[in-house]
Parts: sequence; structure tokens; C-alpha cells
Amino acid sequence: MIRILAFGVAAAIAASAFAQQTPKLRINMASTFPGSMALIGDGAKNKLPAKIARASGGEIELRFHEPGALVPAAQVLDAVSQGSVDAGWAGAGWYAGKDSAFNLFSTVPFGPGIGEYMAWMFYGDGLKLAREMFAKYNLHNIPCAIIPPEASGWFRREIKSLADLKGLKMRFFGLGARVMEKLGVATQQIPPGEIFQALQLGTIDATEFSLPALDQRLGFYQVAKFYYFPGWHQQATFFDVYFNKAKWDAMPERYRAIIELACGDLMREAIAEGEGAQWKAMKEMQEKGGVQIRMWPREILAAYEKAWNEVVAEESAKNPNFKRVWDNYAQFRRDYAIWREHGYLR
Repeated sequence: MIRILAFGVAAAIAASAFAQQTPKLRINMASTFPGSMALIGDGAKNKLPAKIARASGGEIELRFHEPGALVPAAQVLDAVSQGSVDAGWAGAGWYAGKDSAFNLFSTVPFGPGIGEYMAWMFYGDGLKLAREMFAKYNLHNIPCAIIPPEASGWFRREIKSLADLKGLKMRFFGLGARVMEKLGVATQQIPPGEIFQALQLGTIDATEFSLPALDQRLGFYQVAKFYYFPGWHQQATFFDVYFNKAKWDAMPERYRAIIELACGDLMREAIAEGEGAQWKAMKEMQEKGGVQIRMWPREILAAYEKAWNEVVAEESAKNPNFKRVWDNYAQFRRDYAIWREHGYLR
């Protein structure tokens, strides 16, 4: 009994000391996504800081800042590059204004699922190529989450043919936006927190954003009832923590290792939660919100893929970086195909 009591007292003292410890390193992290957002917001605001604090014994404090609190969402990576913010939470595609090749480290239309994409990133040349490019902007990226296929979009009316797409105004992310533009859609990139209002006010006619569980919280189903699948434009999507490279390089190795390990653990949680949470959201939106789930007709998917191949050819012709990354990625997929085609049920 005395030993048990002593152990309990020691544990309480240790817990109290951990809670009261002054962090040796505080990292201010600006986010592209609101902390209230399921999975990718919650992961950055709550889970990642908790994992880092626990693993470091309270020596490292990661402070999450909502979009706009330090800098606007669209300016997060520029602020990190300049050193005015220590770190940022975003996807590589948010930096595509600097170079279209950054899109390929975030998500690729008609691209791989989670396993194959991670294989290229960590056991192909994906991460190496990404870090080479980001280093030129004084950024160091750490893949920190990956999510399953997204939904393809919310529409006010049913899309029965390609003609129904022409003239639509739609929020769309990344290279998929280029595909939609080829089919007559006027696209724009709108930060997550502003999409619902744009849809409600009629500034846009349709939107894609993310997984059903994330879309549900943003309330798109209240305005647009036709919900399309599959997410041809984002079969898997990476999210990174971006550090100012000079600050990252100056950080003690032990701290860098803790942050990398915490990101690896968050990635595991993002995969499991991403796969586990979608059916419930889809059923609730169908049964309580009147949402009509639709699958794209084969001919429309074929048109999307044809337009996507045109985008690849155009970007490869005008951007050497895009061609270099795409060629590497495409070769990896060709090599991987023997495993994909024989190892998995189809």
C-alpha cells in the first residue's frame, strides 16, 4: 500500500511539473484552415500540439493561430518564407502561384490513392523533389497528414451532361480547376471559411472542398443538394507543416525529431479518421438534409480525364519544374502498376 501511494504521489508531482514547465521553444503556426474544421483543422489545432508537448515533456509549445489571426490564409506560406511567422499549416497546392509544380506534392487529378501516393513521397523521389523546391523559398516541409478521396462537388442542380457545366461559377482547388475551366466552368480559389457565404449569396453556383465529414460541418448541403462522386481531382491529399528553413535548421536535432515523429503519428490518425468518419456524414446529409448523392456518368469522367491530359501536356511544355516532377511521378506510377494490378482486388 505504501509503495502504491508513493508511486501515486510521484506520478502526481511529475504531472504537475509537466503542466507548469515553461516551454524552451515556442512555435507560432499560422493556419490555412480553421481549427473548427474536422480532421485537418482539429489535427493542426489540437492533436499536433498535444503530441509535440507530450513527446517533448513540455519543452516545445506549438501555438496554432486561426486563418487571419497572424496573416490571411492565402499568405501563410509567404509569411513563413519571410520569417515573420515560424511555421504554417497548409497544402503544397496553396503555393502553386509560385510554381505550378507545387500542386503535384499536394494532390493530383486521376492520381493515386493513399498507399501509392505515400510510396512515391517517401520511397520514391516525391519528398526529395518537394524539399529541393521549397528550400529555394526558405521553407522546409514536413508531410503531416493525408486524407482519403474527396467528394467531387456540390451543385444546385443535377449535372446530366457536359453542357450543364458550361457557364457555372465554381470554387475549385488546384490543378482540377484547370480541368473544369477547359469544360466551360469559371473557377476561383476561395479560402475554406468564405466558401459557404459565397455559395449562399450566389457568388458561386457550385463548390468542391473536401471529404463529406468536413463538407457537412461547413453546411454546403443547406444550399446545394446534388453531391457528386468520385473525387477524380483528389484521390488522396497531403497536408504539411511548413517551417521557416533557417529557423528549422537552427533547431536542436532532438526537437526536429520530435516534430517529425508527431507528424508521422498524426498522419496515421488522419488516415484512420478519414476512412472512418465519412459514411456517417453521408447518411446524415441524405436522411436529414435532403442531399442527393450522384456518381459522375462515365462519359463526363472520360471528358475530365481527357482535359486533364491536356493540362499535363500544357504545363509540361511551359514549366520545366512541372515536367521534371511529373516525369518522375509518372515513371513511379508505371513501375508501381505491376503491384497495383496484381496485389489488390478490383
